[in-house]
Amino acid sequence: MKYFKQILMYAKPYKVFGVLNIISNIFYALFGTLAFVSLMPMLKVLFKSSQPVSAPPVYAGISKLGDYIENYINYFITQKVNNEGELKALLFMIILIIATFLLKNIFGYLAMFFITFLRNGVLKDLRNDLYEKTVDLPLSYFSEKRKGDLIARISTDVLEIQHSFLSILELIVREPLTIIFTIIAMLALSPQLTLFVFIFIPISGYVISLVGKSLKKKSDSVQKEQGYFLSILEETLGGLRVIKGFNAEGYFNSKFRASTSRFYAFSNSLLNRQNLASPMSEFLGIGVIAILLWYGGSLVLVEKTLAPDAFIVYMGLAYNILTPAKAISKAVYGVKKGDAAAERVLEILNTVSPLKDKDTAIVKEDFNATISLENISFKYEDDYVLKDFSLEIPKGKTVAFVGQSGSGKSTIANLISRFYDVNEGSIKVDGVDVRDITKKSLRALQGLVSQDSILFNDTIKNNILLGVTDKTDEEILAAATVANAHEFIKDLPKAYDTNIGDSGNKLSGGQKQRLSIARAVLRNPPIMILDEATSALDTESERLVQDAIEKMMKNRTSIVIAHRLSTIQNADLIVVMQKGQIVEMGKNDELLKKEGVYYNLVKMQSLNS
Repeated sequence: MKYFKQILMYAKPYKVFGVLNIISNIFYALFGTLAFVSLMPMLKVLFKSSQPVSAPPVYAGISKLGDYIENYINYFITQKVNNEGELKALLFMIILIIATFLLKNIFGYLAMFFITFLRNGVLKDLRNDLYEKTVDLPLSYFSEKRKGDLIARISTDVLEIQHSFLSILELIVREPLTIIFTIIAMLALSPQLTLFVFIFIPISGYVISLVGKSLKKKSDSVQKEQGYFLSILEETLGGLRVIKGFNAEGYFNSKFRASTSRFYAFSNSLLNRQNLASPMSEFLGIGVIAILLWYGGSLVLVEKTLAPDAFIVYMGLAYNILTPAKAISKAVYGVKKGDAAAERVLEILNTVSPLKDKDTAIVKEDFNATISLENISFKYEDDYVLKDFSLEIPKGKTVAFVGQSGSGKSTIANLISRFYDVNEGSIKVDGVDVRDITKKSLRALQGLVSQDSILFNDTIKNNILLGVTDKTDEEILAAATVANAHEFIKDLPKAYDTNIGDSGNKLSGGQKQRLSIARAVLRNPPIMILDEATSALDTESERLVQDAIEKMMKNRTSIVIAHRLSTIQNADLIVVMQKGQIVEMGKNDELLKKEGVYYNLVKMQSLNS
């Protein structure tokens, strides 16, 4: 239950529905009890067991409540039989019973009607917050998590919270009140018999709690395993071409089967334990009813201190306790499962992002002078990728970073965009530390074109418009033209309204990259970051993309992470990196004359091309 309070906070916007649910449940519990009590007058008429009472009884305190109710019922029946006859009196009693059961069910429906809005509202808001938090968390968080596990938390775990935790909201008023009202009626009819009910409730609660103790652990295992096989599925769909190409279907099939086998075993163990709740509570209830039948029968037949009609009604009330008792016991099991699901969901929601904007962070709207990397050191895990690295990038210049894989080139781009924070030193834009600028405004100053053209299952127009809403169709066309993309877009069936499929798979690599460039051009940012934007393209596509990049970089500050050295010959400054440090700097011709690391890299690429 320790996570229930935090989940319950999501019910605040829907408290009106909660109040209406509580009111409806109060009346449901009340009429549920009255429905059984109303059987007594009918039984008295049928058995002709009512004592004639000519005057209304006088209330003599709570200790005499049972006698008062019985005398009042006898008085009521006496009046009805005397005025209308036995048959009409019986008909009236039947109508009274139907009316109480009808009202009970009407209020039961209303209670469920109102709680539906609350439950689904909490579900919606919880999922929205989870998605927003997922988008807000830094990239480092996801390098440690499986995507499938995150998907399971947002989908299955949230649904489990609705089915388990939020089901308590339905029971928290209705079932306890039904038990309370029923016990009051039972006490009024026979305090002696009711003693057994007080013994039954704590015993059954204790037995059920013993069985439910291990449910949280079992439920956690089920949910973790579900996250694992969803991860396998996500990886399979993403790498299907490679799996087929390497004939690895058997390996992935066996991996998935092993996970679903574990899920099968965990689920069986969990559900079999959970399924004990209903039969166990019912058996305990029937056991007590058997004792009530024996002891109550002796009161009716031997001691004659309890009327037969009162005993029948009492047994009906005793059985009326069984249904809410079973519901409460099932809810206890549900809470154990919900606790495990809530823990997994709240782990994400309660994660504090290390990249969270400071309260004093400024909104920077322009770029005027320089980007300064001052003695920065950075590591993803244990080993430093950059060590005491310093560089100044003036406005309007093109600076290219080259070097072998793992030299730290892409890390610089990630740090300037503040996808990560430096461990030591600082990165400044116009003299302001990027940690003192809001992430949104910092990234609004930048256009990013990465090696992997990340596109979405949407139209070409919406992919180019990503992140901006105030652009006209003419501006979109102009951006596509600069990116050399308009030529192939206009030939598509629906031109800019063509859906490009999952990850843009309906397009070629070159076409996808040109769309990425058009997206960056449309934002018209003062700083462009190109992370190996042409490394995965064929020669023809590279030519078109390189031409688009050169047009895009005009009059902008450009940071180029280069794999193909032929694409950066005109850069204002080439920075050669090795193991996180600068080993050479200069223009293309200057570096070639030195015949150092850069010269060897160019020579190696020339031999391989």
